[in-house]
Amino acid sequence: MAYPYKKYNYVVAIDGVKQAGFSEVSAADTEVQPIEYREGNAKKMTAGKLSGLVKYGNVTMKWGISDNKEFTDWIKKCEGGETERKKVTIQLMDDKNTEIKAQWELDDAWPTKYTAPDFKALENEVAFESIEFCHEGLSRKK
Repeated sequence: MAYPYKKYNYVVAIDGVKQAGFSEVSAADTEVQPIEYREGNAKKMTAGKLSGLVKYGNVTMKWGISDNKEFTDWIKKCEGGETERKKVTIQLMDDKNTEIKAQWELDDAWPTKYTAPDFKALENEVAFESIEFCHEGLSRKK
């Protein structure tokens, strides 16, 4: 009997370079927008549907803040008009972090939103940053 994979062991790579651990990665999605079409003399009283534009949902990644400024530097470049597009790979690993069970690739991804951590003097928590990527293609490789 085949069991479903667990979602808590994953690795993120950007242009083939594995990144520091992310605490959370939101789900990527693909949507093919339908176009309704009907001719005036059609016998059916319903519209037919054609496939239209493809939309890819943004992906948000969260991590505990550290001294690494790679993502804030990347979005600063985008703010200045230098949109650097990269391949983002999300790999789902087995319980021993040795075998890739599934893999998704985001093509031509770039950061569209950065969120700094909030601060609370009476809380005992890790400070989290997040980055949201837009992209132009989603594919499952494994």
